[in-house]
Amino acid sequence: MMAGRGGSETDAAGGPARHLPVLLDEVLEHLAPRDGGVYVDGTFGAGGYTRAILGAAACRVIAIDRDPNAIRDGQALVEESGGRLSLVHERFSELAEVATAAGEPLVDGVVLDIGVSSMQIDEGERGFSFRRDGPLDMRMSSEGPSAADLVAKLSETDLANVIYRFGEERRSRAVARAIVEARGREPIERTLQLADIVAKVVRAKPHEPHPATRTFQALRIAVNDELGELARALEGAERILRPGGRLVVVTFHSLEDRIVKNFLANRAKVATGSRHMPAVQGAAPSFTLVARGAVEPGEGELARNPRARSAKLRAAERTGAPAHASGDLSSLLPPLPVLDTHRRR
Repeated sequence: MMAGRGGSETDAAGGPARHLPVLLDEVLEHLAPRDGGVYVDGTFGAGGYTRAILGAAACRVIAIDRDPNAIRDGQALVEESGGRLSLVHERFSELAEVATAAGEPLVDGVVLDIGVSSMQIDEGERGFSFRRDGPLDMRMSSEGPSAADLVAKLSETDLANVIYRFGEERRSRAVARAIVEARGREPIERTLQLADIVAKVVRAKPHEPHPATRTFQALRIAVNDELGELARALEGAERILRPGGRLVVVTFHSLEDRIVKNFLANRAKVATGSRHMPAVQGAAPSFTLVARGAVEPGEGELARNPRARSAKLRAAERTGAPAHASGDLSSLLPPLPVLDTHRRR
């Protein structure tokens, strides 16, 4: 998952700290904000996309973030917006409910930037960085088990599954074995402590990502249920986008991009038949693709911000067809390990 976001600049679970909004021009082009429109920024972060949307049109933005620090730091932009920005502390998977509660059951656009923000990386105490020492936390909010809890309580098999499925770490079994052996000697509670354990079994050349990149990524995704959050957010966007409304999603690694790609392909699919078989009856397409394939950063942006090199943007426009029935999201998600933090062996 981290192959595209690696390199010496990367120092965190899930990719590099991003001080600049990635693919900002492309986001605005595909979202196409208009005067009087209502837009949802499901991943507010440092507010880069929200600020640009507010500046592009006389519109309203409902922004969401599960990180209380992002909500706190975003209050200045709320005050600057003149009443056009509502900033809500919530998971982005709840974007449909948030918009409805804000009096906007139908909106003109939804933008999602999937990944960890620069604010979270820069604060070592958040536990995302394998180059900055801090508590092994990784929670976007203060709820639920931390990364330290998973490392302490999951069995060797479960740890290996998490690291392989969510991190695509080929040496996941060796990493899990090393973690179990190390925690038998002393608790693993610090980021650099875990990074050192992983670095002893995963080798990397100087120009390659840090050896702990994929393991930290995997733990962060597991702690925050990030892939499930993304899948639920996509369904939520489908429900609240009015006909002609745009969905724009920026991802930074393969599993996230695959979920978005598969969702949009499914929702844009037209039932077809042949002279031998009639067209299959099914739900009408709820989206048409605005961007054919993934949009990637150009040379100019990469020169300004090399950390954008693995970013991919996908965009689609809502049709007038009803939203597809909410169903089993397993078709969008990779095979997920069953996590039981109460057992350990």
